Amino acid sequence: MPASPLPPFDPADPLGIDDLLDADDLAIRDTVRAWAADRVLPHVAEWYEKGELPVIRELAKELGALGALGMSLEGYGCAGASAVQYGLACLELEAADSGIRSLVSVQGSLAMYAVHRFGSEEQKQRWLPAMADGSVIGCFGLTEPDRGSDPGDMTTRARRDGSDWILDGRKMWITNGSVAGVAVVWAQTEDGIRGFLVPSGTPGFSAPEIRHKWSLRASVTSELVLDGVRLPADAVLPGATGLRGPLSCLSHARYGIVWGAMGAARSSLETAIAYAKEREQFGRPIGGFQLTQAKLADMAVELHKGLLLAHHLGRRMDAGRLRPEQVSFGKLNNVREAIEICRTSRTILGANGISLEYPIMRHATNLESVLTYEGTVEMHQLVLGKALTGLDAFR
Repeated sequence: MPASPLPPFDPADPLGIDDLLDADDLAIRDTVRAWAADRVLPHVAEWYEKGELPVIRELAKELGALGALGMSLEGYGCAGASAVQYGLACLELEAADSGIRSLVSVQGSLAMYAVHRFGSEEQKQRWLPAMADGSVIGCFGLTEPDRGSDPGDMTTRARRDGSDWILDGRKMWITNGSVAGVAVVWAQTEDGIRGFLVPSGTPGFSAPEIRHKWSLRASVTSELVLDGVRLPADAVLPGATGLRGPLSCLSHARYGIVWGAMGAARSSLETAIAYAKEREQFGRPIGGFQLTQAKLADMAVELHKGLLLAHHLGRRMDAGRLRPEQVSFGKLNNVREAIEICRTSRTILGANGISLEYPIMRHATNLESVLTYEGTVEMHQLVLGKALTGLDAFR
């Protein structure tokens, strides 16, 4: 019996990873990719240059209509998509810009996930449908000005006053903060760390926007200020006590980053390949020179290894078998490799690589933030080091 002819080689999918995706997976990926091409790519360089995301509320509603907000959650207006499908959405969003993927990650994997997993039924009914359709934007207040990698030492406090709670403290580097209708704020109490739902109009709560960033410029980043914020008893998330609550939310968000970083890398590599085929030096396209082809080949290898890793972790999450240490593995590898792909792609474009006419430098600077948030390189190395040796090197 003659062998079936081999499929043609696809430079965009050299390992045939698309064969691992079903029709629904591909439809979601293609829908998000088309939306990003229409609504983000024509404008994102201007937003980035100005350091603003002026249409964030409109984009949130459009993303809600797509089912991209809290898309892997069940019920309450959420799409109930698979982890792989959520990852593919993150991939396409970050191929446009890390700031757009951050909007979706914070909304769905941090704020909505916290309410969905730890909230009361009343809290879920109140907040999740509006957050799923994008009419309410959420933020997640864990990081503090002097407590980045050590959230267990947070200084934000919540104390009881009769049946109410009084919150005092500061949170820093909070995505979506200035436009959020509700903030999930974590605070120390006499019973340990608890999560609180703080509506944005609550007296004593404010969220001044952070300016003068050189990364994630097409994203809203804020400080949260809590000065004697009085909340009713039912503002506390009943299902979370201790640091395990916020850390489980972070693990869910980090999973999305494993995919998203590969989107930024893919965009940069695609740009470098297209440029190398057109840019001529010494009488021929630079893509025909060995050194350029070596760079392109090495970048393609790391990109598609990262995509395979993301897909593997997604299947484990869908099977309920994904461990936090494995998420750290993915976040550490994929963001680190994505930055290197961006930097190498920039060298192929030469001086043109620093221009906003091309996306590479924008992706590279954005990834410097992605490398730090949701756990720095060093923290994920220590997570893996502890898992490998059984020895805790954090303190």
